[in-house]
Amino acid sequence: MRQIRNGISALAIAATIGWITPVEAQESEDTRAELAEMRAQIKAMAARIDSLETQLDMAKQRAATTTAVGNIAQSTPENAEPPDAIAWKGAPEVENNNGWTFKPRGRLQYDVGFTSVPAASGRVDGFGSELRRARLGVEGDIPGGFGYKMELDFAGGATEVTDAILSYQDKGLSVTVGQQNNFQGLEELTSSRFTSMMERAAFTDAFNFERRVGLALQYATGSILLQGGIFSDNYDDLSNKNWGLDGRAVILPKIGTTQLHLAGSLHYTALQELSTVRYRQRPLVHFTSDRFIDTGALDAESEIGYGLEAAAIHGPFHFASEGYWQHLTRPGALSDPTFFGGYTEIGMFLTPGDSRRYKKGVFDRAKPSSPVGNGGFGSVEVNLRYDYLDLTDAGIVGGTQNGYQLSLVWAPIDYVRFLLNYARLDYTDALHAIPGTSRDYSVDAIGARAQIDF
Repeated sequence: MRQIRNGISALAIAATIGWITPVEAQESEDTRAELAEMRAQIKAMAARIDSLETQLDMAKQRAATTTAVGNIAQSTPENAEPPDAIAWKGAPEVENNNGWTFKPRGRLQYDVGFTSVPAASGRVDGFGSELRRARLGVEGDIPGGFGYKMELDFAGGATEVTDAILSYQDKGLSVTVGQQNNFQGLEELTSSRFTSMMERAAFTDAFNFERRVGLALQYATGSILLQGGIFSDNYDDLSNKNWGLDGRAVILPKIGTTQLHLAGSLHYTALQELSTVRYRQRPLVHFTSDRFIDTGALDAESEIGYGLEAAAIHGPFHFASEGYWQHLTRPGALSDPTFFGGYTEIGMFLTPGDSRRYKKGVFDRAKPSSPVGNGGFGSVEVNLRYDYLDLTDAGIVGGTQNGYQLSLVWAPIDYVRFLLNYARLDYTDALHAIPGTSRDYSVDAIGARAQIDF
């Protein structure tokens, strides 16, 4: 192609030179016009040849590129890993082709409120606030059915380990090793992110429910869930001497659109020599350090706990109730005390299409059907609870609480909640006496919480 173009160019030059010779001096105006037209045609032909030549070069380049890509594709192993996938579940969850996943997790809960106590009791009432929980952690899956979770709490100016576990799951069986909850009951096992009140029922704190280091097994089949394990102490209090056994059985049938929950649990803790325990509780809100029912320190050899649970969810309505008996064995005592705590709660969602959710033996995240940001208002829930705690038995007078609580919960989106609680707490044989009167009086508490989790 390039040779043709060169030949035509040479012809054009020769023709031009020939026409410019002395003959040109004698030519007429018509001859000059014909010469100019011939020159234009020669230039157009040369330009067309240049265009064809450029197209040919581009075609050669594309052919070379296709061949190179084909060679690379042939040299790429068939089992090469695709890029990592990222999903969004309140936070980014990264998953690779081998089954590894990694997801950050956390929660923030800010509380504020007031308490009103009899002035003569000597207790301080009024405004209070705190960062209730500030947790950060990670969780994920490991190839082969394994999993992990690690979470730290930074609230209160100290760093505490909440969850630190390695797990294994095979169909309905799961095994967990590390710091974890030890199957105390529905209220305690339900995450603080999903509870209907700012604080759990009084007996859960009074009887010192907490995470402990241990080995746990769970087995689920149909509408049956069995849980059990052996545990020592909390991560921060490991003594290597205390140990306990815990078991829980749950029946969770669904009849039509109604989710039912029936469960029982049994707990035994052997305490090291010269141990003491203390059962006491705050007036609903956590930001006050005052306790109005308190057994004081008690010598103890062991604890045996019995728990019963019942709950139901039907559309926007839910019901939940628990009772828990804590029996204390004391060295040299004429009789051993058994203390009792429990609650009964009813609640409903005021927004259409919303309902409390349930999963694997506990209450789960309630997701607004019309969240803010999608033209909705979120979900609104109202709950009413009676909360009872009796710490008086076998000559020990720790006091009795009858609590009447009301909560309003607004969740604008799945991962944000605002709670408003009020409680009227009637005490009998309260810890702090009012001079010249009985130890029977009431305390009022109101609290609000702003919460986000992921």
